[in-house]
Amino acid sequence: MYTFSNKLRNFSIILMLIGFLGLTYGFLTAPNTIEQANAMVAADPHHGDVHGHSSGANDDQTEEYKKDTPHADSMKSYHNGGHEEAHNNHAHGDDHHGEHLLHQLQNKPWAALYVAAFFFMMIALGTLAFYAINRAAQAGWSPALFRVMEGITAYLLPGALIVFVILALSGMHFNHLFIWMDPDVVAHDKLIQGKVGFLNVPGFLIRSLIYISGWATYRYFSRKFSLAQDKASDISNHKKNFRISAGFLVFFIVTESMMSWDWIMSIDPHWFSTLFGWYVFASMFVSGITTIALITIYLKSKGYLEKVNDSHIHDLGKFMFGVSVFWTYLWFSQFMLIWYSNIPEEVTYFITRIEDYSIPFFGMLVMNFIFPLLILMNSDYKRVNYIIVMTGIVIILGHYIDVFNMIMPSAVGDQWFIGIAEIGGFLFFMGLFILIVFKEISKAPLHALGDPLMGESERFHY
Repeated sequence: MYTFSNKLRNFSIILMLIGFLGLTYGFLTAPNTIEQANAMVAADPHHGDVHGHSSGANDDQTEEYKKDTPHADSMKSYHNGGHEEAHNNHAHGDDHHGEHLLHQLQNKPWAALYVAAFFFMMIALGTLAFYAINRAAQAGWSPALFRVMEGITAYLLPGALIVFVILALSGMHFNHLFIWMDPDVVAHDKLIQGKVGFLNVPGFLIRSLIYISGWATYRYFSRKFSLAQDKASDISNHKKNFRISAGFLVFFIVTESMMSWDWIMSIDPHWFSTLFGWYVFASMFVSGITTIALITIYLKSKGYLEKVNDSHIHDLGKFMFGVSVFWTYLWFSQFMLIWYSNIPEEVTYFITRIEDYSIPFFGMLVMNFIFPLLILMNSDYKRVNYIIVMTGIVIILGHYIDVFNMIMPSAVGDQWFIGIAEIGGFLFFMGLFILIVFKEISKAPLHALGDPLMGESERFHY
């Protein structure tokens, strides 16, 4: 049985402490007045250059798109994360610009917190989906990795509850992440008014609780049946796990899509994509599989998981490669169709990101597709631990930036910067993730010895 070392525990606590200080700094330095916001932007050496913001023809193109778009005034605010009221946009331009800027800067620490909280919750949820697929498919290669997967999914409930708290605080107007929660914005925007049957705070929070409850319930019983199977004289618990896994996958595919609409896409309520649920799924799926590989290799380096061999690592590498290609297919399909159709209220989503977020926008394509494609295409490399670790770290960071790109443009506009608050948020939740996951892994034997397919997994070679 794995023992959670004091060294690793202390390391996770230190990460959480550093991260907490970084997030605290972000909240304490956020402006409280329009004057402070203007002063911060004037003194910010990063504004306007590292963001990759272009000028000239591209700016003219963007403005032309926005001018041709219905609700153009309010869209200008929404695609930059602000709260300008369209009907007063021209009459009180300076006042609303200042308020808009203030909301952007006040959103920065909240957005940093939310991006990191969602990302690590997403890893646990992607791992749970992968675990359920292997259970439902009766896969013979993966039982040797089940305890690792169950350890990672232990983070799902606390991680999702943290996300829920942030969502609830948004509903109570502690921040401006979700502009459709602002009654003043809704009152002057016909498009959002048409969506209030779905985008309303009570329904939003109730749906969120349903998602979290369903995911956590499946995780609780699958873990319970898995541990019970180790001591059972028959395979009844294995069969129960098979049945609930098959049922959970139906629930998951519906709630994951709705969750992506609620928790991410509604931050930018004027934009939608029918591929978005699948796109978020691909990101969480590859992040979860990559985390399984990284933790498995770490445990093997410490002398554990002796029944896991190079073929298991090779298979994880193949999934990392394959799902990275699948993610790229979905990204390109979404981008190409929207860009080619050239519908103003849709294409501004990408124009905003290309102009104001060019470095993270194109950087994540390199990290999430080109790098894993070039490295993991080689079959031999997928059996080399340090190559899997190196590639896995790049993939994890790349998909964090992917989530960053989904949320930040509509939350903070062009006022983004990966600074103390953003790094602090990532470190805090990484520390919490390590603490919960490895504590859970230490609670049970690392091999599901009672699983009827364990023998096949031990002999897995090719």
